[in-house]
Amino acid sequence: MRTAFHEQLETLTQTLSDMCGLAGLAMDRATQALLEADLSMAEQVITDHDQIAEMQKQAEETAFVLLALQSPVAGDLRLVVGSLQNVADAERMGGLALHVAKIARRRHPNHVLPDEVRGHFAEMGRVAVELGDSAKDVVVSRNSTQAAEISREDDAMDQLHQQLFNVLMDSEWKHGVAAAVDITLLGRFYERFADHAVEIGRRVVFEATGETAGP
Repeated sequence: MRTAFHEQLETLTQTLSDMCGLAGLAMDRATQALLEADLSMAEQVITDHDQIAEMQKQAEETAFVLLALQSPVAGDLRLVVGSLQNVADAERMGGLALHVAKIARRRHPNHVLPDEVRGHFAEMGRVAVELGDSAKDVVVSRNSTQAAEISREDDAMDQLHQQLFNVLMDSEWKHGVAAAVDITLLGRFYERFADHAVEIGRRVVFEATGETAGP
């Protein structure tokens, strides 16, 4: 029974890791679609999200079976429950990349981003991909030190988001309300993507140590 439990748990962990990796890839492609007004790339992100949603369903089913039939306790229980929550976060990361791609598609063939903010989004996309990759790695390694680092990586995203807000509030802004609304939404999508990665890192710390990571 314990062998079967750990095999199923390993499957759950690998599915979660793969979801984080796919979410990072989706945000990378969504950022390319945004920066280049690339319709085919946006469409790929939109189509590929079905895979992440299906993986979420499979992972949740595995977690519920483990909880119902194996009655895990202590560290094993933390790991199963934490993985179940992390799966939801990984799906939301993919969902946020999907939102970015949909804005790029809706504005095509026009570019969504004025020149003043292109650099911000290129960097936000880079940071988001790094965070997705970090989440992918730590859910497998269960390295609490690396997991805690995700919160510090998120600081760069917070800074970029604040800088973006400052650009929008500048009296020199000349691109109108519609562009400002798009950019505000997009900035929020990247910020929330990072926040979900941070939550995954915090749960990995808790799963590994039984202690809650700090803010």
